[in-house]
Amino acid sequence: MKFTDVWKICPAPHLEAVVRGDTWRITVLTENLVRLEYEKNGEFRDGATKTVINREFPQVPFSVKRESGKTVIDTASLRLEYDGKPFSSEGLSAVLKGQLLNHASVWHYGINRMNLKGTARTLDEADGAIELGDSLMSLEGFAVLDDSESMGMDSEGNLTPPDGKGLDLYLFAYGWNFKAALRDFFRLSGNTPAVPRYALGNWWSRYYCYTEETYKALMNRFASEQVPLSVAVLDMNWHVTEIDPKYGSGWTGYTWNPEMFPDPAAMLKWLHDRHLKVTLNDHPADGIRACEDLYPAMAKERGIDPESGDPVMFDAASPAFLKAYEKVVLDTFEKTGVDFWWIDWQQIGGSSVAGMDPLFILNHTRWMYANRKGDVGMTFSRYGGPGSHRYPVGFSGDSCITWASLAFQPYFTATAANIGYGWWSHDIGGHMLGIRDEELAVRWLQFGIFSPIMRLHSTMSEFLSKEPWSYSKAVCGIMEDYLRLRHRLVPWLYTKANKAYEEGGVILYPVYYDWTLGWELRKVQYDEYVFGEDMLVVPVVKPSDPDTKLGEAQAWLPEGEWVDFFSGRRYQGGQSMKVYRKLEEMPVFVRTGTVIPMDGADVLENGCPLPTDLTFRIFAGADGSGELLEDNGHRPGSEGYSRCLTRCTVTGNAATCTAENGKAAQGQLRMDAAAGTNTAAADGSNATEIIGMNTVETNGTTVAGTIGMNAAETNGTKDPGLRIVLEAADGDTTLIPENRVTSLEIVNVGNVLPDEATCGYKAAYDEVRRTLTLTLDAKPGEAVCLTWNHYPEPVSYDVAKQLFDLLLPIRMANMDKDRMLRIAKEVHDPARRLAAWLSFKLPEGLAGALAEMEAVY
Repeated sequence: MKFTDVWKICPAPHLEAVVRGDTWRITVLTENLVRLEYEKNGEFRDGATKTVINREFPQVPFSVKRESGKTVIDTASLRLEYDGKPFSSEGLSAVLKGQLLNHASVWHYGINRMNLKGTARTLDEADGAIELGDSLMSLEGFAVLDDSESMGMDSEGNLTPPDGKGLDLYLFAYGWNFKAALRDFFRLSGNTPAVPRYALGNWWSRYYCYTEETYKALMNRFASEQVPLSVAVLDMNWHVTEIDPKYGSGWTGYTWNPEMFPDPAAMLKWLHDRHLKVTLNDHPADGIRACEDLYPAMAKERGIDPESGDPVMFDAASPAFLKAYEKVVLDTFEKTGVDFWWIDWQQIGGSSVAGMDPLFILNHTRWMYANRKGDVGMTFSRYGGPGSHRYPVGFSGDSCITWASLAFQPYFTATAANIGYGWWSHDIGGHMLGIRDEELAVRWLQFGIFSPIMRLHSTMSEFLSKEPWSYSKAVCGIMEDYLRLRHRLVPWLYTKANKAYEEGGVILYPVYYDWTLGWELRKVQYDEYVFGEDMLVVPVVKPSDPDTKLGEAQAWLPEGEWVDFFSGRRYQGGQSMKVYRKLEEMPVFVRTGTVIPMDGADVLENGCPLPTDLTFRIFAGADGSGELLEDNGHRPGSEGYSRCLTRCTVTGNAATCTAENGKAAQGQLRMDAAAGTNTAAADGSNATEIIGMNTVETNGTTVAGTIGMNAAETNGTKDPGLRIVLEAADGDTTLIPENRVTSLEIVNVGNVLPDEATCGYKAAYDEVRRTLTLTLDAKPGEAVCLTWNHYPEPVSYDVAKQLFDLLLPIRMANMDKDRMLRIAKEVHDPARRLAAWLSFKLPEGLAGALAEMEAVY
């Protein structure tokens, strides 16, 4: 596969977009993006670079004129002034049209204030916050990308030595339109490709001296506990590390350790048979030395006499070395069963040509190697600077096991989007040092579940194992539930990852991308972020209160109605509030109208296959939709790629359902009370009309539900009802498992069955979460429509029960608990009830939890 099979290399802009003098050149790429070059001899760089591969943007209108000795360029959004001299703050400036801040929105060359920051190369040894590089975005609306010293790139996508002699800058002047800035950066540099489906599941990793027997036993234990995995990582001890000192360090190695893995191919086949992909850790800095099994072949490829024992030095700047390395090393290990590599480059040097960065070259060439076939490939490596987003996934390094490290990682992960880097993989739970803290382990795991890559990892210590069963029984159960949840979310995650690739976005980003916060941005909690467009995630990143046992987090909910992803509790947006969660809970919010496709299997499989049990979790209460993308695993755009899309919409429209053939479903529902099923006939011929009350099976108990009513005026307001449409699958429907069963899990509704349905279903109701689940009796990929003439409003929350559950584990006087519970039962006005509770002497944090409870409806 060539680089140009994935990305377009068009470094030459339209001639009409260029304004130039003898020593300077300005290229207007968009109304808000301008390239600024200065070189004293007028020798400008016209080719692509490692970061910038496309300057052929659609032309935009702009004007050029001379005013007071300056060149003035005007676009619809920007006014740029330049004096034609070496760039200076006095001679080069820009004004963003339209008032952004209370003071003038003016940029001067060299001034970089209020940059919203990007990311960093590594979190090695980080114990809390570290310094981050600059990004494409700023609170003042201007940011500069400096591409002056970047490596070049030829027309085939091969990296070349830097050839720039002067300044080569890109001025991003997008104000607070951060998504537009990111989209245009991807147009300039290439979109982030989607990752393989298996990458979105749980990775098991540990720096540890595993043997074949102990690793198999571990994988079998995960299977017996019904905790799914998708990637099996073997850290550096897979290879021989104890070598003769005359060869150097054992840090680099390519010879399997026979004492640990006597038959590597058989071992990797065993893992593949359990639907696990395999990656090996690689520290490639020392090349291939004479102690390696592959040395004779590698020496011969490089023209070295194998008898000499001279090492084959690693040289990232040598295409011949890289080609030989792929042929001898990578091809050999691929035949053994290695699916991708974990490139752990930490060294300085490694290149025979100045300016040729070994890390970026490794990321570039290894990603291309991994994707040379039709299937989606990936690499796993450290961040190599701007442009690295093209080569997911990123390894963030060895952080310390502390609350400070956890508190920094959500911000670090979200802010990386500001430089286009969307696929960080952290050592979830922390890598080293620290103390044993079960609460910290759970909170870190929860963040990992709602982050791009979920990879448990730790350093070489008998006491740092991250297996759930190495913790207490209660904590083990929590961790296992969350690990299962990760695999349930894969259908949604994979859909969102591919959408981000197609539209020029990232899967995780700061909240200010979606909501213009302006100056108030300074007050936003940086540990809050948007995940997959649909979820507002607020990780708990500090210890819980010792008396209440509740973890506290500061949440900002934008305007609108929000729903807790786990409990279904509704919140009114437009406010900043503290939220409180037990250890097994995590604050994750979605907007009403959101639809999340999930794997609904009772027992989840390794490897993230297309689900045979598919659940659409629907957060009713507003119009919305969700989409499910499924494909055959080939690279999008490659020969043989096929995919299928399934869309689910929810509206407040009580119009008559239409089946796939367009005929209206005129009949009423027929219920088999014993089986808990309902059917509707499209022509009404076989449907038995039921008027009034109908029964539905709920956990073995028959309860009443009303159907068969028409939309009507209620208190002067027309009830829009509820309509859910599962559209017919579009595309290659052969991808859909033939035995697939589809369910609709409708949150925030009462125990009321639909008035009309184009298929039969089984129903169950969860009173705690106010969730109705309908398991559809429909063929896989078939269109389905369900209509409620009245919106099935859920019953009000039982305040007394909520209070009891909240107070039960809290350390406070039992008599006060009884009095507070009595108030909950007797006082019905929320404000008076809360005021009465606050009159008690409450443990710290309980008052806030009570306030949050009363905000729920």
